[in-house]
Amino acid sequence: MEPLDGTAVGLVPTEGRGSMPFALLHGEPLVAVASWALQDAGVQLLDFTEPWADVVAREVALVVHDPLCPGTPAEFLADAVLCCLERGSVVVGVRPVTDTVRVETAGVLGDVVDRTGLVQVCSPVVLPAAVVARLVRYPPLDDLVELVSALRGSHEVVHLDAPAAAQRVVDDSDLRLLEALGEPR
Repeated sequence: MEPLDGTAVGLVPTEGRGSMPFALLHGEPLVAVASWALQDAGVQLLDFTEPWADVVAREVALVVHDPLCPGTPAEFLADAVLCCLERGSVVVGVRPVTDTVRVETAGVLGDVVDRTGLVQVCSPVVLPAAVVARLVRYPPLDDLVELVSALRGSHEVVHLDAPAAAQRVVDDSDLRLLEALGEPR
């Protein structure tokens, strides 16, 4: 893993995620596991008390790491930052959609949707310094899908295929599956 040397700062937002960021994975809160992964990736962790103007003044990339994707490896987080820096684009970790998707109309299930090209947003979302500089306040962080959709309107967004460990945790069964994949660090 290449050292990031002050090229990125990061946030692990808990707003809009209920109590799940405080659920335990291998005995540690998801928010802590996600924060450690950012630090292990060489990203300087911020808190939300830092004024937005100070974040912009740093002139570095901003990494948003969802605590509900606590298994995202530090190496993948670092790769996402490096991709953002090289391309100058917003970078988002994605996983392929593997579930069967059907159209529902008036309560009736219809045809199966072709999954080719469908992805699930996971973590991280990395904004280059130029994009950060154009924002007047912290971007909305309670839903990464909405964040990516909003950014896509005016910025190039690059999808980076995330490893299976980066999948989003929705409930306790997801936590057990993630625990089966191994220790978070």
